[in-house]
This record gives sequence, C-alpha cells and structure tokens, in this order.
Amino acid sequence: MTAAVAPVTADPGRATGAARGAAVGLAVVQRRAAEAVLAVLDGRNADAAIAGVDTSGFDGTTRAALTDLTYGTLRFLGELRGIVRQFVHQKPAPLIEAILWVAVYQLSHGKTASHVIVSQAVAAVEAVNRGAKGFANAVLRNYLRAPEAALAKAIERDEAQWNHPTWWVERIRSEQPEWWEAILRGGNGHGPLTLRVNRRRATVAQLLEAFTARKIDAEALSESMLVLKRPRPVERLPGFRDGWFSVQDAGAQLAAPLLGVKDGMRVLDACAAPGGKTAHVLELADCQLTALDIDAQRCQRIAENLARLGLAADVRAADAGDSATRGQWWDGKPFDRILLDAPCTGSGVVRRHPDGKWLKRESDIAQLAAQQARLIDALWPLVKPGGRMLYVTCSVFKAENSEQIEAALSRHADMRRIRITLPGDPASSGGQLLPGGNRKTHNHDGYFYALLEKAAS
Repeated sequence: MTAAVAPVTADPGRATGAARGAAVGLAVVQRRAAEAVLAVLDGRNADAAIAGVDTSGFDGTTRAALTDLTYGTLRFLGELRGIVRQFVHQKPAPLIEAILWVAVYQLSHGKTASHVIVSQAVAAVEAVNRGAKGFANAVLRNYLRAPEAALAKAIERDEAQWNHPTWWVERIRSEQPEWWEAILRGGNGHGPLTLRVNRRRATVAQLLEAFTARKIDAEALSESMLVLKRPRPVERLPGFRDGWFSVQDAGAQLAAPLLGVKDGMRVLDACAAPGGKTAHVLELADCQLTALDIDAQRCQRIAENLARLGLAADVRAADAGDSATRGQWWDGKPFDRILLDAPCTGSGVVRRHPDGKWLKRESDIAQLAAQQARLIDALWPLVKPGGRMLYVTCSVFKAENSEQIEAALSRHADMRRIRITLPGDPASSGGQLLPGGNRKTHNHDGYFYALLEKAAS
C-alpha cells in the first residue's frame, strides 16, 4: 500500500525552495515516480533512479510514497503500459505517459480515492504540458469507466499478463514447461523481510523478546531465521546496531550450510559483496576467509557489515576471474572451500528488484554465462584436492545454471557434482529454487545451487 500523501493544488513543476517544501504532495510524488521509472527504462537501477530525481522538500512520508510508487509501477509495468495504450491514439511524450502508468497503478492496486488520484495526476501532467491536461483526464476517466475490461484486453499480450518482458516469458515457458507460471507469478510477488540471527551475538529467542518489547510482530522459521510480519526500516530494529542479525532471504541462507565449512579451513568467497554470505560462513565456523569483490566501494560495504557483526575476514578488491593478477591476493595455498556467488541476471530476485525485469536484455544472458564460465575455470585450480566449490546464482535461466554446470563438468575431469536436497520446491532436485511460495518456510527468492567436489589426488 502506498504511503498516504496529501493532494496539492500548487503547480508541482513551479514550486521551489521553502514554498515547495510546503507544497510537496501527491502530484509531485507521481511525477517524480514517473521520472524514476523512465530512468530505469533508460538503464539505471531503481535505487539510483530514485536518488536521481529532485526530492527537495520531501519528508519521510513522501520519500516512502515515491519508493512505493516507483517499485509498484515497475512491478506491474506490463499491464499498466497495456492499459494506457488502449486509450491513446497517438503516443504521448514519455513523461506524460509514465505519469499515466503511475496513476493507473494507484487506481488498480492502491487504496487512495480514485478522484484524488486522477485530479493529482492531471495536475502533474499539466505541470509538464498545460495542453495535455484534458488528454490525461480523458485517459484516466475512460479507464475508470471499465477497468476490468481494460485489463482483460491488456492481458491478451504476454507482457501485460505476466508483467515481464515478452522474451523473458517465452524463455521461461520454453525452459521450465512445468513450472513457468509459478516462476513468473512468484517474481511478481512481494518478498518478506527475513532475518538471519548472528549466533555469535544473539539467539532467535533473544531477538523475538526484543521485538515483542517493541510491539514488532515476528515469527521464528528456524533456530537462526525469523521473518517480520510487516516490513519496516531495518536500521530501526532492536539489535541491528549491535550486530544481532542481518537481512538475508531464506533461499540465500542455504549457501553457508551447503558449503560445509569447518573450523580451521581456508575459505574463499570469490564475489562477496555485500557480504551476507561471507558473514554467515564466519558465524558458522572459525575459518581463515578471504573475501573478494571487483568493486572497491562494495568491498568497503563488506568490511562495514562484518564490523557491525563482530566478524573479520581478509577483504580484497580484485577480479577473481583474472589469473594474471591472482598473486596480488592469493598466497598460493589451495582453499578447502570456495563460494562462487556468480554475477548473473538476477532473474530469480525480481520480486525484490522489479526494475531487473526491465533492465535486462536477452543478450545479457550469454554475456553473463561467459563471465560465469571464466570465473569457474579461473577458480577451480585453487580448490584443494578433496575440497569443494559451491556455485550460486540468483537466476532462473538454465544458461546460467544447469547448462553452466554441465559445461563445467565436461571441461574439468576432476570435478564431480554432489547431489543436494533443497527444501520446499518440487523443482529443487536439480538445484533450482523457485521464487515465491505459499508455505512460510519456503517463501524465498529463486536461487540455483551446485556443489562441486574436486577429486582427491
């Protein structure tokens, strides 16, 4: 549900300075959300897009509303575009069309009164182009006369029915004939706020007690995992600053246990940022861990997360797939365990990152698959005989997952895949978790896992 924002009568395109702060309301938020959506379609991720729009005078409520409207519009962009385009004879200017997408999202998925949404969207359009005021009013009023019929007509096209790009729908339908509908529906849902308790500093019982004292409703899913019934800013939760927990999806929490690290082992986390899996490994075992990421700024984030949790690792900025620079971070001794959380399309986590559906192109899959293969081949020689590598992606595309592993096995005679059992999904026998799910312990994103063991010499 979108945060409540008051309507405004002032021209949202003209208010400036102190006057603007008083005038910020729904029309301004609608316009800024439309600008952010267009920035995503132009190639920026949603967080960067939101940060890039003018939020002068916004308070906490209007900032929350901006985020809600941007993410909500991106989540249902396929149907919104399909609906709006039924009522236009000539394609409007991009910003005007995007404001209409935002407004139709509110009308179809929100709880604000329809007359308020329409009047404020018309004001937002008028601020862009005074001559388009009547056009915007007509589009929205026509939609409201028969919204069910408009949706029914829109969803005749795959993009509108499934709120994913057409190429994405076709690829999933072809690759996963049994599960494709569940995958697409799961990707359109909302992921719960799932926490992993840092067992070195707290227990689930302690955290639940602290939450109960603050009237925060949460439920334990395991001895190290709990989920909040209603998401809220994590920094404000009791125990966060003391390192009692981290935010981590239930599917991602499988990585560290599957890696099977024991005390004293040498471990490499090859693509570690932002450090959630790194920290989990260190919470489970006293090991010598090297954490790499190609981005120095992201390495800083790893270090900050580990410091908050009271954990330590050797964090280095380096390309794990570049054998020529390996000597800058590796001492030549093989690793007992390597975690390769490989760069991927993120096609399994679009319920948390709906911008990913519209940022990715089908050609990205082959490029990322080549990068994944390069990383596997560069890192496999670093695995100790008898040691293991855990290959992970947050993707549902086979080229990044099962096909990638089959190709790796054909290239490396000393590599064998160990069968693992993943909870909660009938498709998990091949290592693929489906996004979403109805049962509380299985409501996770879409991850792929392959546990690889090197033959003992």
